[in-house]
Amino acid sequence: MNIFFEESGSFKAGSVLSKQGDAFQVELPGGRQAKVRAKDVLIEFDKPAAGELMQEADAIAQDIDLDFLWECAPDDEFPFASLGADYFGDKFGPTERAALVLRMHGAPVYFRRKGRGQYQRAPQEQLQMALASLERKRQQALVQAGWEEELKAGTLPDALKDKAIGLLTKPDKNSSEYKALEAAAAARGISQARLMLECGGIASARALHEARFLSEFFPHGIGFPSVQPGKLPEDLPEADVEAFSIDDVTTTEIDDAFSVQDLADGRVRVGIHIAAPAFGIARGDGIDGIARTRLSTVYMPGDKITMLPDNVVDVFTLAEGGLRPALSLYIIVNRETQEIVATETRAERVFVKSNLRHNHLDEHVTEETLAAGTGDYPHKDDIAVLWPLAQALFEKRQQARTTYGLKREVQRNNDFNFYVEGEHITITPRRRGSPLDLIVAELAILANSSWGVFLNDHGVPGIYRSQRGFGGPGPKRTLMQTTPAPHESIGVAQYAWSTSPLRRYVDLVNQWQLLACVQHGVTAKLAAPFKPKDADLFAVVQGFDDTYSAYAGHQRRMKYFWCLRWLKQENRKQVPGSVIKDDLVRLEEIPLILHVPGLGVHARGTRVMLEVVSIDELTVEASCRLLHVIDAPSAAAPAEEEEGEDEIIDTTDLSAESEAEASSETENPPEPTGDAQEPKQ
Repeated sequence: MNIFFEESGSFKAGSVLSKQGDAFQVELPGGRQAKVRAKDVLIEFDKPAAGELMQEADAIAQDIDLDFLWECAPDDEFPFASLGADYFGDKFGPTERAALVLRMHGAPVYFRRKGRGQYQRAPQEQLQMALASLERKRQQALVQAGWEEELKAGTLPDALKDKAIGLLTKPDKNSSEYKALEAAAAARGISQARLMLECGGIASARALHEARFLSEFFPHGIGFPSVQPGKLPEDLPEADVEAFSIDDVTTTEIDDAFSVQDLADGRVRVGIHIAAPAFGIARGDGIDGIARTRLSTVYMPGDKITMLPDNVVDVFTLAEGGLRPALSLYIIVNRETQEIVATETRAERVFVKSNLRHNHLDEHVTEETLAAGTGDYPHKDDIAVLWPLAQALFEKRQQARTTYGLKREVQRNNDFNFYVEGEHITITPRRRGSPLDLIVAELAILANSSWGVFLNDHGVPGIYRSQRGFGGPGPKRTLMQTTPAPHESIGVAQYAWSTSPLRRYVDLVNQWQLLACVQHGVTAKLAAPFKPKDADLFAVVQGFDDTYSAYAGHQRRMKYFWCLRWLKQENRKQVPGSVIKDDLVRLEEIPLILHVPGLGVHARGTRVMLEVVSIDELTVEASCRLLHVIDAPSAAAPAEEEEGEDEIIDTTDLSAESEAEASSETENPPEPTGDAQEPKQ
């Protein structure tokens, strides 16, 4: 005897080996044995064989007219066999019974299952709605199949033209458009992004990289709502100084400037003036909401997304030719010893006389011209005063670094500027560690460190950046916290980012706190916007750290992208580089470090010639191989200190970009102010 039964929602047939009580021991056509309860058995039969019945029933089921079957069915619940005679007539045997079950069970739109072998036909209105829905899905499937064929042929369907970026960034994976793209890409054996690029759905790989970043961090666009800064205090005193700034030619958010005044007895008064948007932005107002959402200006080669609206930046940027609100740190310096004998912090208006630019001055302001007193450039005498002070501050930090077990900072010879025009990139070297660089960096470090002490002395919390090794070997841990702690690689006892309030939300928060100290003195703790142990301050720290790391990761990716674009644009098939360690090689002409498989064992500093094998802007990857060794370093050459991870723009580990910034300061901070990775524009 054979039986047709239900098991786990599907129907099977098998030969009965034995029966005990209400249970059958059954052998299926494939040889597997199963135990079947009597209540699950729908049909008992002798012929045909179990395997043959299933094959014949499947074939007959496909020919059953569901519409006619539904018409024959009663309105009330019924056993499946009751329809058999009406539909099959005298030929209603085991095979037809099984076919009827298979057909009705596979058509839930027509028949609802009410139990083992029990069914009820769907109400007419619901059936019509369900059939209409199925027809729509069928038509949509045909449309989807058409899109898929067009994509496989390299043509972008009209329906996808306005949706291409969305399909690659935050797609609705249940949409027909996405399913067509997914299927076509799988059929072609390429990624969806590459297929879209080939079909013209995205203009370039650059557009996709930027769109992905914007969709994640700026899903509502990069525009600003209409806001106006608050009215500036009318009683803000006017400083008796003429300040000047030093920035790149593309910088518009000018947030630091300097002044120099000669005093009696061989002393000089140096002013470090920081733009003060805190005067026009209050915690919790509309502009604060914008700044806290963005947390930082985003920089990338040739472009930026500012933290603050242009009309706010225009009010507070230290542009030349007018009085600007500023928070100023004044230091009295003994010019003979370069010792700082007194400091003072003031809130005031400062006249900015000049905005000096690195691009115009770096070739004129060198160690040699400063030593000889030669050259003719703006604020020459002021720069001559600041240069030895910056050197002294640098040496003091190096001494502090040694107490933490660190070597002296070693700067690369060159930095690089990126200038983008359309899809064309110009990468120009700029000397790193030049006198102007050192002046700006050291005075910024001094301000950030001094104001960290100032906040702590007043009992006012701030946001500090610390880095400590806790006396053990290995990398140091960089943290942001609300209490002062040493930053060992910079060589200071505390470090509170305060010198870029137009570009970083942390600096704006610290400026609010600093202004409370200046304006309220011993009662600053009560007047400051953020009180000790303020939970909201901790939230700012956490949010900023995560977002700032993500922004830095995007900047590194786009730098790498433009380096690859430069190689293609200049048709560079061979490029010189120098070995860092293992298979890592730094190119000489652009700021790019690559893994070179099969490089072999070479001493650090060995110059090699590489062949560029392939470049992929979409995946942001490049492949090179060694051609030959140009020359090896001499044994007498001083060993160069290990590079910080921030300098490695590496094709194999872009997923770790967000972590690189935290470890970049462990050996060689690119610029201890924390601003070097942000080419201010």
